[in-house]
Amino acid sequence: MIFTANGAQVYCEQTGSGKDVLLLHGWGCTTEHFRPIINDLQSDYRLTVIDFPGHGKSGRPPMPWGVGDYARCVEELLQQLHIEKCSIIAHSFGGRVTLHLAANHPQMVDKLVLTGCAGLKKPQTEEQKKRSAAFRKKKKLLQGLAKLPLVGSLADKAMEKLRRQYGSADYNALDAEMRQTFVKVISEDLSPLLPRIEASALLIWGEKDQDTPLWMGQKMEKDMKDAGLVVFEGDDHFAYLRQWSRFVKVVRAFL
Repeated sequence: MIFTANGAQVYCEQTGSGKDVLLLHGWGCTTEHFRPIINDLQSDYRLTVIDFPGHGKSGRPPMPWGVGDYARCVEELLQQLHIEKCSIIAHSFGGRVTLHLAANHPQMVDKLVLTGCAGLKKPQTEEQKKRSAAFRKKKKLLQGLAKLPLVGSLADKAMEKLRRQYGSADYNALDAEMRQTFVKVISEDLSPLLPRIEASALLIWGEKDQDTPLWMGQKMEKDMKDAGLVVFEGDDHFAYLRQWSRFVKVVRAFL
């Protein structure tokens, strides 16, 4: 099914019957990353799963979006589906959107399952600070050169090379349009939202997660009003998928 929400075309699937559960995938992922979980849980819950705008079968955001814009999109979609309240299972970027929804629209959420949830800013190391400063210096120089008629095109090519040298893998995988959305999203620190969340939350983390390190899950457990942390030993950012059978068992017990 395709819906229009917050001005974007959104691909949505619904399956199963019972209490409503919404599944929100991570950045660069799609509904397919939840397929093992969907196949298991659909016997007991009505599952709603979407491709976020800019991902999978959905269209693009009509302009560069931040986390709040994605949350508004999900809110409008749930209203169109006549879902007044649901539990949410979210991975990584989907967790950012869930934190926003749970803090600002508590009446819409029941229980939360957050795995490898993003949204907290990582403190920069001294090396990273130096790297960022070097990027800003080179970027400023190239932006000046780009205004000159004889070297403008060469400066543009050099700027793209600079972005690829200093940008993350997620950033470099995007085109110029989606990069603006990505930068807006990752620039937001959602830690102030944590104490405002009333819903019970189950936090499932891979012990060796490098994308959203374990300290983030520990901080969420500490700052949220009703949260418990389960660590999947030796696993990474996709622990929910690599150990989907174990993940489902824990989620069933929680829900």
